[in-house]
Amino acid sequence: MTAIKNLVIVGGGTAGWMAAAAITKLYGKIVNVTLVESEEIGTIGVGEATIPTMVFFHQLLGINEAEFLSATQGTFKLGIRFENWRAQGKHYLHAFGVTGNDCWAAGFQHFWRRGLELGIAGEFGDYCFERQAAEQLRFAHMPNNGLNYAFHLDASRYAKFLRQFSEAQGATRIEGTIKQVTTEPQTGFIQSVTLNSGKIIEGDFFFDCSGMRGLLIEQALHTGYEDWSHWLPCDRAIAVQTESVREPVPYTRSIAHSAGWQWQIPLRQRVGNGLVYCSKYLADEDAKKLLLENVEGKLLTEPRLIQFRTGRRLQQWSKNCLAVGLSGGFLEPLESTSIHLIQQNIVRFMRMFPAQGIVQSDIDEFNKQAKFDLEHIRDFIILHYCVTERTDSPFWNHCRTMSLPDSLAHRIKLFKETGRMFREGNELFDDSWLQVMIGQGLMPSSHNPLVDTMTRDELTVFLLKIKDTISKKLNGLPLHAEYLKKYPLPD
Repeated sequence: MTAIKNLVIVGGGTAGWMAAAAITKLYGKIVNVTLVESEEIGTIGVGEATIPTMVFFHQLLGINEAEFLSATQGTFKLGIRFENWRAQGKHYLHAFGVTGNDCWAAGFQHFWRRGLELGIAGEFGDYCFERQAAEQLRFAHMPNNGLNYAFHLDASRYAKFLRQFSEAQGATRIEGTIKQVTTEPQTGFIQSVTLNSGKIIEGDFFFDCSGMRGLLIEQALHTGYEDWSHWLPCDRAIAVQTESVREPVPYTRSIAHSAGWQWQIPLRQRVGNGLVYCSKYLADEDAKKLLLENVEGKLLTEPRLIQFRTGRRLQQWSKNCLAVGLSGGFLEPLESTSIHLIQQNIVRFMRMFPAQGIVQSDIDEFNKQAKFDLEHIRDFIILHYCVTERTDSPFWNHCRTMSLPDSLAHRIKLFKETGRMFREGNELFDDSWLQVMIGQGLMPSSHNPLVDTMTRDELTVFLLKIKDTISKKLNGLPLHAEYLKKYPLPD
């Protein structure tokens, strides 16, 4: 029950500096925060697309959005456009907003499906304001969070931005590479880390932000790893940056290929590109060639290979160590959840902050909640692969026919047979499930009978009113590229 006075963060990058920023902002008066990082050890630095939870994280910390956007060359993001996922030549846009208007007894998808039967409904995305804004390349801040948005950002610049923020709040940065982790013989708790220089840094609590190697959480504490590659077989990514050749769009592009998918993340002056793929079906050199054949603009960096294994650390919090970021596991960035999972562990820890000492009940509850988050996001990502009409390659044949987690299999079956979709607990995604299921071609075979109490004319008016409201709001939105001019880049 040792009071937490000295907290040590091992590793910088997005995870390390997000942790430092949050802890110094809220607990800086009672806890000393030290971050250890080495300029010799690079970060992956490709987590450059986010989801709306980041907006609220910044609000909690009091971060000025205009300063953040300028410092990170950021752009706004309204969703992700999925191309060739359902079938080659088909696309849909998963937007951050809510589609249509629900009745308390039946979700909008039931009204929409009946409208399709009667020939009076448009595409599902026609009834989502954020999707229509994204398709028309429009954006603006609206009162009362009337337009849900996130960001595209330069991850390296974001880490530097947060470093300045954290150091202004009192965080101490130490340059160095860790050569040894010392644990207490009786309890197994981490006592200190020793740098190559011989400097010893002691702490009461440690954040492991060392990336996939898990220097503390795995190499020192041996927490174990649950492999999910049988459901998510992609195990490689190649990343490269290119010059911008057009105005940035307010969405991320995800383009499916024969053995994986390609991302395009538009910033102010460059584009982040990458190819996620399965090495069983595509050799590294062929993947590099495929990526370079499908990018625009001059290369700003050399293509970089990243190897990974999808899955999760069995314990995110073990003894006096918390895994934050890639040290806690890896889910491919298909739905831009990497930074969200970082902030989830940070915020969850803040709410359970062991100021008077570590208790096992906190650890158990933390790990229970973290496991729930990771498994539900895992299922959502698997959905994109398994619900597909593609039969053009061995990779897609595998994905389409593979066995699924029971939780996902039940959700798909329920929606297909009844059109029902229920949010479980405090899971991240809600309307997103509907957008992706329908976008991938999964259509329910029935609808809630409540819809049949509406006449054809009543349903027609109901659907048209939603589209008309969206159309009126769109008319007042400027183009995304024009709106970005409000945020000048630093000289």
